[in-house]
Amino acid sequence: MRQTEGDGLRQTRHTPAGPPQFTRRAAILAATVSLLTASVSLGNVQAADLVIAVPNWPSGQATANILKVAIGKTFGLEAGLREMGELNAFAALETGELDIHPEVWRPNLDAAIEKYVAEKKAVVLAKRAVPAWQGLCATEDAEKAGIKSVKDLSDPQKGALLDTDGDGRGELWIGAATWTSASIERIRALSYGYSRNLALVETEEDVGMAAVDAAVATSRPMVFACYAPHNVFELHKVTRLKEPAYDSAKWKIAPGSDPLWIEHSKADTAWPPSEFHIAWSASFGQKHADVAAFLEKVDLTPEEVTAMTYALQVERQPPADYAEKWVAENAARIEGWAKP
Repeated sequence: MRQTEGDGLRQTRHTPAGPPQFTRRAAILAATVSLLTASVSLGNVQAADLVIAVPNWPSGQATANILKVAIGKTFGLEAGLREMGELNAFAALETGELDIHPEVWRPNLDAAIEKYVAEKKAVVLAKRAVPAWQGLCATEDAEKAGIKSVKDLSDPQKGALLDTDGDGRGELWIGAATWTSASIERIRALSYGYSRNLALVETEEDVGMAAVDAAVATSRPMVFACYAPHNVFELHKVTRLKEPAYDSAKWKIAPGSDPLWIEHSKADTAWPPSEFHIAWSASFGQKHADVAAFLEKVDLTPEEVTAMTYALQVERQPPADYAEKWVAENAARIEGWAKP
């Protein structure tokens, strides 16, 4: 959902290798993940009329492919797809290397939005947004074991219930290593204090969700970073952990330009209200005003985004195939997006 790849923000000395169960799953699923991501990003970008970023989470991959197909059929423009971290994507949108980003999350990328949208006017953020949520979730077995709030994570006895490698210390998946949200979850763990007795695990989402599936199947308690819209709430009975309501006075995220931004940040509060938008290069919008107007009208719903994640992550539909089908089934709606 929310990357920091190559932007200098991630502090690798904080990142654990993860428990054996997670690393084994990573090895088993690596080939599958590579095949899925390759299917959305190996087009001839140099020969394309425009380039769309492909995030490393399912709804972003689906939307990137849907935009590629819809723009091609509607405007006759060939779109290339390129895997790219979000902060790198903002820089590429400014230089013209990239034209469209399908899913920019807030508040995760607010600093980049302030820089590239508000100050530099190099990037345009669609006014429409998909409402979202971010936080921590517990499986039904974790809830039954008494883990119902973030306060419970600071209890060593309850934390030990989340142990998967026998060292007596629980593990908590906080997201992919390249997600901004994973870094913020690390800040929250430090701020609340549960990082003292829980290992914070960073792996790709496919691995994290496979761990959730395995935990539910074996009745093992598990707590993990979660976000909505997402299919995990459809697949399993998971509960959002209780925590203090968002308080802006307690949400202090240092700028990424600070090399010690994680240590200098504090967030012992729930996430702010979240949402995500489509974004595009201002220069692209000037050159293709009709496509920019089209992007402004794209009105995906949370239910549709949940269906996307299910199709790609659970049913393993190739993003390109899913997009072709989605565009065909929504032809009249897409035609409406293209009307002046």
